[in-house]
Amino acid sequence: MNALKTRSRNTRRALMLGSASAAAALVLAGCSSSGGDGGDDGDGGDGDGASGDELKISTILPQTGNLSFLGPPEFAGVELAVAELEEAGYEYDISLSHHDSGDTTTDIATQSADAVVQEGASVVIGAASSGSSFTFIDKMIDANIVMISPANTAPDFTDYDDNDVYWRTAPSDVLQGRVLGNLMTGNGAANVAFLVVNDPYGTGLAENARIAVESAGGSVVAEELFNPGETNFATQVSSIMGQNPDAIALITFDEVNLAVPALSDAGVTGDMMYFVDGNLSNTFDFPEGTLEGALGTQPGAIAEGDFKDRLLEQDPELVDFNYAAESYDAVVLAALAAAQGGGTDADTIKANMQSVSEGGTKCTTIQECLDLLADGEDIDYDGVSGPIEFNEQGDPTSAYIGVYEFGADNRYEFVRAEEGTI
Repeated sequence: MNALKTRSRNTRRALMLGSASAAAALVLAGCSSSGGDGGDDGDGGDGDGASGDELKISTILPQTGNLSFLGPPEFAGVELAVAELEEAGYEYDISLSHHDSGDTTTDIATQSADAVVQEGASVVIGAASSGSSFTFIDKMIDANIVMISPANTAPDFTDYDDNDVYWRTAPSDVLQGRVLGNLMTGNGAANVAFLVVNDPYGTGLAENARIAVESAGGSVVAEELFNPGETNFATQVSSIMGQNPDAIALITFDEVNLAVPALSDAGVTGDMMYFVDGNLSNTFDFPEGTLEGALGTQPGAIAEGDFKDRLLEQDPELVDFNYAAESYDAVVLAALAAAQGGGTDADTIKANMQSVSEGGTKCTTIQECLDLLADGEDIDYDGVSGPIEFNEQGDPTSAYIGVYEFGADNRYEFVRAEEGTI
C-alpha cells in the first residue's frame, strides 16, 4: 500500500497546517534487503536518533512565512522520494513527519526542531531559508540528527562546525552570485544596484554577485538592505533610483511583491529587474507586462519531463517547482547512505553520505542504486538535481544554475542552464 501517493493534497495540507509539534507520521513498509560498508549492522550504529529497522525522516520546511511559496514543491519532492523508495522495495520502513519552518520573524523553526528531537528522527530535511536553518542547526548538532537542506545557499554553512551533521543539495551562493553578476554585466549593465534582505542568504548572495560585477568591470552603485518582513520600500527605492542604475538585483523573499510595485512606480521596467531563487515564482499578481524581460537565477536543474509529471501526480496543484529536485535528492541520498551502511542511525548515515554521491558505479534511479548496493557495489548517485558529489564540508562541488526570463504574463520560462564548480 502506498499511503503517501494516494492521499490527497488537501489531506497533506491539513496535516501541515497543524501545530509545529504535530507529527503527520506516515509509515511505509519495505520488503527487500541490502547492505554495505560504513555502518555497524542492521540494528544501527552508536549515534543518537532513530535506529533499528525504521528510517525516521522529518521535514522543517516553509508552510508559512516569506518563503511559503517554496513549500509545495519541496514537500512534493520529499514525498515523491519516500513513495518511490517504497515502490523500489527499500529495506527499511520509513516514517515521515512534516513541520513548519516559518521564517526568521518567528520562532516557529526552533519549536519544530524541538519536536523533531522528541520524535527521535534520523534525518531532518530543511530548512529552505538559510536564516531559518541557523536558528536550529545547533539543536540538530547537539541531538546528532542529520540535517540536509534542499535550498540553503548561504556560504556561511561551508565552514560551520557541525560534526558532519549538516549537508545540502543546493550549491553555495558563491556559484549563484557569480552567475547573477555575470548575467547583469553580460547584458550590458555597467552600473547595478542591489535590494537585499538583511539575513545570511541575502548578504551572502549580494557579496558574491558584487564580486562578479566588479570583476567584469561593472560597479555596484547602490546596495540597500531591508529587514525580513519589510512592507514599505519607499526609502530604499528612492536611494537606488538616485544612483541611476542600469539594472537592479532583487535579492529578496516574498517582500518582492511590495518592492516591484514601488520600483515600477519609480519608472523601473521589467528588463531592468533581476530575480533570484528566493523570489522566482509564477504566482505574481502584477499588472500584465510588469515583469516582461526580467531575468532570474535558480540553483539546480529545471524540473521537466518525467520528473515533473511525477511531481504533479504527487501534487496536481503545483505551479512552482523550485527545489523539488533538491528535496527529492536529499531524501534519496540519506536513504542510500543508510542502505550502504546497513543502519538507519545518524552516525551510519553521516559516514556514508559522501560515499554514495561520488566515486563508484553511476546510478540515476532509486531502483538502479539499490540493486547495485545489493550486489555489493560502491555507488555514485547522480540525481534529478544534478551530479551532486559532496565535498568533506557537505557541499555539492558542482551544480547547475538555471537562467529564466519573464514574459508579458509575468510568468517565467527556462532559458538555459549554466554548470559551475565551487
